[in-house]
Amino acid sequence: MGGQADTPTGPDFTQGVPLADIPAEGVLAGHVGEDGVILARVGGEITALSSRCTHYGGPLGEGLRVGDTVRCPWHHACFSLKTGEALGAPAIDPLDRFKVETRGDRVFVRRKDKPADQPFRTVKGKHPKRMVIVGGGAAGFAAAEMARRLGYKGELTMISADADAPYDRPNLSKDYLAGSAPEEWMPLRGEDFYRRNHIDLRLNTRVASLDAAGRRVTLDNGKSILFDALLLATGAEPIMLQAPQPTPNSFTLRSFADCRALIDKAKGSKKAVVVGASFIGLEVAGALRARGLEVDVVAPEAVPMQKALGPELGGFVKSLHEAKGVRFHLGRSVSGFHDGRVTLDDNSALDADMVIMGIGVRPRVELARAAGLTVDGGVYVDDRLRTSAAGIWAAGDIAAFPDARTGERIRIEHWVVAERQGQVAAANMLGADVRYDATPFFWSAHWGEEIRYSGHASAWDKAEIDGSIEGRDAEVRYLKDGQVQAIATLGRDRRNLECAAKWENGGGC
Repeated sequence: MGGQADTPTGPDFTQGVPLADIPAEGVLAGHVGEDGVILARVGGEITALSSRCTHYGGPLGEGLRVGDTVRCPWHHACFSLKTGEALGAPAIDPLDRFKVETRGDRVFVRRKDKPADQPFRTVKGKHPKRMVIVGGGAAGFAAAEMARRLGYKGELTMISADADAPYDRPNLSKDYLAGSAPEEWMPLRGEDFYRRNHIDLRLNTRVASLDAAGRRVTLDNGKSILFDALLLATGAEPIMLQAPQPTPNSFTLRSFADCRALIDKAKGSKKAVVVGASFIGLEVAGALRARGLEVDVVAPEAVPMQKALGPELGGFVKSLHEAKGVRFHLGRSVSGFHDGRVTLDDNSALDADMVIMGIGVRPRVELARAAGLTVDGGVYVDDRLRTSAAGIWAAGDIAAFPDARTGERIRIEHWVVAERQGQVAAANMLGADVRYDATPFFWSAHWGEEIRYSGHASAWDKAEIDGSIEGRDAEVRYLKDGQVQAIATLGRDRRNLECAAKWENGGGC
């Protein structure tokens, strides 16, 4: 995980602070006892909210205020400064509110306020009677949660092929796999959430076919469900090597069940080979190394993640892993698997009790294609996430959407993107008219160092570095035709937030 924020510092709000100390455009961070609190001026009033992001505990006092919202510096969650509502993923839970007292020119905060009644907001109008969500990942869960939060009272069915209720997938390759995050941290919500909110969550269930015109989905058990509004959020599946044929000790990591299988195998293993030097591949390598296994990474590129991050930042990540004992075999590919050994194309061989494939994923678009929806590399959607079929939306890994900055049709496999698309899709399914224009964002963790990446640069021709990558204080700007398309930062969280906000407001970074 991203860790927890430090012990609250700053002024003790129970003793009062001068009204003049509360900035007009920012926030003032302090504490009430052991609780971190931020104060803000909102619409002529002073509000007091918890200072820790409800996602992983990031310090909102170090975040960025944008209008009447504040954004977390760690993973870019967005909260309302007026109500505390989590407006933008990855946070889902609202912030605690505190009671504010103003006496003359001083402001006092001494206790928590009673929780605000939900929904904080509602989408008025004619809601669909029956809403169906196909997919139990980031986009599907976020859509279901947001639909109920926005006041949807109709039937809501969520169909998931997964055996587990929606969980924190990014942590599968990080702390959970490493053994430092307990299983109870992983579910996004407990069973009572689905019961309380009347969400018919159907696990271990697949949709066999979709009748777009008849607004019906047929399940693999032969039963059918009618819908008035449908969200396709079927996600992606990991790619396995087709030749040479992997061994029974080969794994991929996509689901909670996959991760449990990896952990079980790791307990009796000494040596692991990771095929692929992707973000997840290297996070898996680090997690298994943290468990004490010897780890070799095999990949065809000369520098890990060079295409996405460039040689300098990719080389830095490689050095972090090498310092912990991970061995790299770059410029190499796998030619065979034989009796606990992985053979490479230079005829060398690596001992392996387990092999993990980290060579990418492919979007699950077969259902949409068979239903006649427009599909080309992904399910085509407009900037409201509507597909080519009336009454059907798509979000997450399968959605090919127009980039708000460039108009280019892109498809992005990031957790936060999927969640936010699910939230926007839910609002629009209820009759809102919300444009999806959030700046794409992801983070990757390697041995205590987190890279934060905002924007999208599928192809860039120049990378500019400001600061020191080795010194953990740097930003890398990815340019195409002289324009910054994306930015990756180490130790410059606020700068990353600022760029994301500027892009969303039509500016440059």
